[in-house]
Amino acid sequence: MASIFTKIVNGEIPCYKVDESEDFLAFLDIMPLQKGHVLVIPKIEVDNIFDLDDDLISRMMVFSKSVAKKIEKVFPCNRIGIAVIGLEVPHAHIHLIPINTMNDMNFANEKLVINQQELEEIAERIRVR
Repeated sequence: MASIFTKIVNGEIPCYKVDESEDFLAFLDIMPLQKGHVLVIPKIEVDNIFDLDDDLISRMMVFSKSVAKKIEKVFPCNRIGIAVIGLEVPHAHIHLIPINTMNDMNFANEKLVINQQELEEIAERIRVR
């Protein structure tokens, strides 16, 4: 069965897209740790990020860097934190999170509740950068 991320890639489930290339998709996490929390995924379904071939994982990092630069322009912060956990969804993905402290990226923290209109506005602000 296809992962929820594959369903997003295939257009079966909507997302708040912030960037896209032939091989990758970046969209807002709908249960973010911080405003501007973005997920970057390869369009092919591979469970473990370290099972991606070297070329694809390298290009995924370069794509992630370009998305991170856009996030920084919208959400000024000390860093864009990056995390690869891989347990939430069986589809390789990278979390990009605007952070000012280490605690901003603690996945045990309560997630933000952001309404649909604000998610759309955040996605648009990142997209146009």
